[in-house]
Amino acid sequence: MAASKLNHPLLPVIADDRAMEALAQQYGTPLYVYVKKQLLSNLTNLDNDISSAFSNYQICFALKANTNPHLLSLMKESLPTLGADCSSPGELYIADEVGIEQERRIYTGNYESTKELKLAIESAEHLNLDDISSYERLRRFAIPKQVSFRLNPGFGSGSFPEIVTSGKEAKFGIPEEKIANAYRMSQEDGVKKFGIQCMSGSGNLDNDYFVHLLTAILENARKLEKELGFRFSFISLGGGYGIPYENNQEPLDSKELFGKLGKTFHEFYEPENGPVPKFMIEPGKIIIADAGFLLTRVTGIKESYKNFVGLDAGMNTFLRPALYKTYHKIFKVGEPDAPEKLVADFTGGICENTDRLATDRSFPEVEEGDLIAVMDVGAYGFSMANQYNTRPKPAEVLLENRKPRLIRRRETVEDIFSHTDWN
Repeated sequence: MAASKLNHPLLPVIADDRAMEALAQQYGTPLYVYVKKQLLSNLTNLDNDISSAFSNYQICFALKANTNPHLLSLMKESLPTLGADCSSPGELYIADEVGIEQERRIYTGNYESTKELKLAIESAEHLNLDDISSYERLRRFAIPKQVSFRLNPGFGSGSFPEIVTSGKEAKFGIPEEKIANAYRMSQEDGVKKFGIQCMSGSGNLDNDYFVHLLTAILENARKLEKELGFRFSFISLGGGYGIPYENNQEPLDSKELFGKLGKTFHEFYEPENGPVPKFMIEPGKIIIADAGFLLTRVTGIKESYKNFVGLDAGMNTFLRPALYKTYHKIFKVGEPDAPEKLVADFTGGICENTDRLATDRSFPEVEEGDLIAVMDVGAYGFSMANQYNTRPKPAEVLLENRKPRLIRRRETVEDIFSHTDWN
């Protein structure tokens, strides 16, 4: 295996075959494993890099990436100012449970029901609406003290098309030429405080793209302020800060990134010219993705028109490769640097031909019973896990100084049917 492929912060963990086998024996496979040190290091570094460029800022962790209460509590303990980016009632609930204050939450739904809007206005300080129609539903029962609208600037970017969330094909946000009407309506209703947000896509690794995006947001913000006569309380750049899933990708230099963003921001908002809006971001992957891996066991090897390595983890356990055709590094536990002698698809036992965790992947020789580690699953791994083919969801374990702690027990078949009634 080329040395360039052996590039991951958790390699020393998965290289310890005895420890990984002990984990598999104790908790079973497939198993989501998180490393506390990596998670908190990512969070601390991000906070330090932002604080070097902004004095008034808020990090709102994107709960859609991972809602395990133990992990969220660790993050909150490490960074007491941590906020939450919520997009569902369930995410508001867990933000409450782990003690993330309402004033540090932003709620961004889309096509929300009236019931959901009622809960959002009661549970989050920053209500960020996806469309003027959302505000029209909201105003039937309440006028918020503060409101934000999600801008669609007409362009977006993501690591692949399915996760671009802005632009002319995106279902999200309000076009530039229509967003003033949303603010005007809320202003006429008596709303006094305003924010603006834009989330344009996920997995971006280009610092200059974020500068381009922030510039577009700020240009719109200053135009709206001039036209409507108010000053924004906060400006959110959303999320989308990627990690290098593939071997040929370079990580974001977040210190350089937020240095550039800070310079751009303060070119538009200078303290001597009035109150400076709070700068907000809603990161997920950059904090937690590379802090987690999926431990799975080889269940079968098939030589057909191509080679297949069967695993006890499939698209039900980890959906991203089947849903988006994403690339995730995979390693043979205990021998991550063994010579590659096999080219195969890695598949689970789900009755779908799209059930692949890796396709045409060069890999060391494996046998039934070997352990495989699928990397960078801390974000959108367990949170997308499902029960297709009536297969229970896996357990989750946290490693602290290599010592495991069960933070979610394995689901059982009985759990799946616990809320049904066939009598």
